[in-house]
Amino acid sequence: MDKITIKGQILNLDLKASVLSHIDKLVGTLKENEELKEVLKRRLTKKELKVFIAIEEKQEIKDIATLISDDEERVTELYKAACKKLNQEKIKQELVNL
Repeated sequence: MDKITIKGQILNLDLKASVLSHIDKLVGTLKENEELKEVLKRRLTKKELKVFIAIEEKQEIKDIATLISDDEERVTELYKAACKKLNQEKIKQELVNL
């Protein structure tokens, strides 16, 4: 498992498995963690990316809300938005090796 760094914070997250668990239909195989990270940084907002990674790391929603200076309801909305974006065809095409 590759270590992912966002804003100097090292994350022990298998990004490939996390992304795969949220995609409904996938044609092809996902890129490696480093390439996935670059696509997600381009396609998700900063807050969506932070929330997605934090929730996938099993952090508490209230802690995430404090981290991004927002309320818990907004954290849930951001996570849902990130998951929805992962299922857009245009983004899915960027996430896979053809």
